[in-house]
Amino acid sequence: MRLLLVEDDARIARFVAKGLREQAYAVDVATTGEEALYQAAVNTYDLVILDVMIPAPDGFAVCRELRKSGQRMPILMLTARDAVEDRIAGLDHGADDYLTKPFEFRELLARLRALLRRSGELRPEKITIADLVLDTGAQTAKRAGRSMTLTAKEYALLEYLARNAGRVVGRAEIAEHVWDETFDPFSNLIEVYINRVRRKIDAGAAKPLLHTRRGVGYVLGTEADLPDAEAGDESASSRSRMKTPSSARKSHA
Repeated sequence: MRLLLVEDDARIARFVAKGLREQAYAVDVATTGEEALYQAAVNTYDLVILDVMIPAPDGFAVCRELRKSGQRMPILMLTARDAVEDRIAGLDHGADDYLTKPFEFRELLARLRALLRRSGELRPEKITIADLVLDTGAQTAKRAGRSMTLTAKEYALLEYLARNAGRVVGRAEIAEHVWDETFDPFSNLIEVYINRVRRKIDAGAAKPLLHTRRGVGYVLGTEADLPDAEAGDESASSRSRMKTPSSARKSHA
């Protein structure tokens, strides 16, 4: 999932962004209200973490403008001010929740999960596709009872595909929700990660779950789940090309 963090305190922004990325979120950071509005206009975000006291326009104004423009993603406001009036103002401007600084990072994560569940962006804690089971709380995956070791980015990719099981997901959509603004659309990074995830979840399995629709995208599911048009795995030659990610940008995982 892709989040926008709006925070002008560089130390806090680094800490929060690092922690969120370690939890498999893709994070863009904005330091001013103007930059936040621009980012939200050109990118699609699943949630916004918005500090109130940022260079103009402030967090209240940014929240109001996002809602006026029709943006419906959850907004969690952060502030050092604990006055009831400030919390009411944030909620009245369209925020979904409020967190006062200083805060425990675990509480921030819990509030994010609650907001995403409320918005319908997350499925239940367990996602099951055939014999593949994802625990979204623990961020683990098992197939036929076998645990697999996934990096944060590999898990984020697998969970996004799992939440869209049975539907072909294109490169642009994957880049938009799994990677952040530093992603190079001309790299083969997505293909490299698809190949890594495929090897981990399909290794030793009688039937593959991760399929490629050539020229369109990728779909996770059993053969019965696949769209009508035929989908299949990469050919041996394309797999070979993907094994060396020399042309890919360095992952943030």
